[in-house]
Amino acid sequence: MPEPRLQRYLHEQHTPYETIHHTRAVTAQETAASAHIRGSMMAKTVMVKLDGRLAMVVVPAARRVHFGRLRQAAGAATAELATEAEFCDRFPDCEAGAMPPFGNLYGMEVYVDDALVSHGDIAFNAGTHTEVMRMPFSEFERLVAPKHIHLSHH
Repeated sequence: MPEPRLQRYLHEQHTPYETIHHTRAVTAQETAASAHIRGSMMAKTVMVKLDGRLAMVVVPAARRVHFGRLRQAAGAATAELATEAEFCDRFPDCEAGAMPPFGNLYGMEVYVDDALVSHGDIAFNAGTHTEVMRMPFSEFERLVAPKHIHLSHH
């Protein structure tokens, strides 16, 4: 079942979305393949620390975060990958590594890679490694208000 907080929020906001069930997959690229979604539309949520505070970075499944660009765009002195121990308690209803990219529900900033903007839809883990949600990117943007930056590379 999708993350309850997210599901409740989407219903309250009258947001159209689709839940796609798939075989268990851990990496974003495996998830995209399992759910039959283009890898360029499948978003992965990367947890980072910007000057010590947690933030979410949302990039296409096949891409990696460029920490120099992130640091510069965020105006941070430091930008680094967060460890699972540093963030797992913030997502009590989610499997580790399957957090949806809705930082607004968890009190953290969200940065989204410009590479995801050009697609009509965005797909992402729904709190488990067996479910993906897909929705119009415009709805994701309306609800999350992420900061758009060019921050990934192949």
